[in-house]
Amino acid sequence: MLQDYTWVYWGLWLIGATVLIQALVASISHRRQKHYIPGVVDSQLGHESIVFRSHRTFLNSIENLVMFLVPVVVALFTQMDALTLSSLVWTYAIARIIHMVLYYAIATEKNPSPRSYFYIIGLLSNLVLLVMLAIHMI
Repeated sequence: MLQDYTWVYWGLWLIGATVLIQALVASISHRRQKHYIPGVVDSQLGHESIVFRSHRTFLNSIENLVMFLVPVVVALFTQMDALTLSSLVWTYAIARIIHMVLYYAIATEKNPSPRSYFYIIGLLSNLVLLVMLAIHMI
């Protein structure tokens, strides 16, 4: 089983590494503020602030991570097709990385913003995974 799912495991590793990097960026940008209070992000900050954007990027990833990881774990336990699962994991991982980069780079209140499209790609990966998993388990 380990051999079949190697690419899935590497994709999950990449997702974990991405979230760790987001936590580091958020922590570093937060601590570089002139008026730093540990654990508190100023509610007056908006998209023009990298502190706000890095904090929101990290929280957005945490919010979406559980919804994606639970079906991946179930797919692994039920031995869903490794190629299908790895494709969905890598699509999600790459979409989340691009989402992160765009969130850091573009300070906009516009909706949808360019990052929204990559959020949707990740969300669709999750939806396809849930549907494929349900079909697999029938």
